[in-house]
Amino acid sequence: QVQLVESGGGLVQAGGSLRLSCAAFGRISSFNDMGWYRQAPGKQRELVVTMTKGGSTNYAAFVKGRFTMSRDNTKNTVYLQMTDLKPEDTAVYYCRAVLWDQTYWGQGTQVTVSN
Repeated sequence: QVQLVESGGGLVQAGGSLRLSCAAFGRISSFNDMGWYRQAPGKQRELVVTMTKGGSTNYAAFVKGRFTMSRDNTKNTVYLQMTDLKPEDTAVYYCRAVLWDQTYWGQGTQVTVSN
C-alpha cells in the first residue's frame, strides 16, 4: 500500500519561500511519475509540476521558474521548493504518485501567502 505524507506548508509573506516535502511509504523509484498539485478555495485542483521516473519535469506555466521539484530516492521523498511566493499561490498543495494504473494522493498541506 502506498502512502504519501506532505509537510512544510505554512503562512509566509509575499516574496518569501517555502519547501514542501512528500514522504512516500513505498519506493519512489518504482513510481511511474510523481507530482505536486494544488487547489485553491472555490477552484479545481491544478497541476503544479510532475516528474517522470527518469527525472523529466513538466511545470505549469504559472510557476515561471519560481518552483523547483526534486527528489531523494534514498529518503523516498520528493520536494517542492517554492520561491517568490505570491498571494495567488495560496492553496492546499497535494503530492501525487502514479504506480502503473493506480494513482495515490497525500492529504495535502496548506500554503498561505499574505500580502
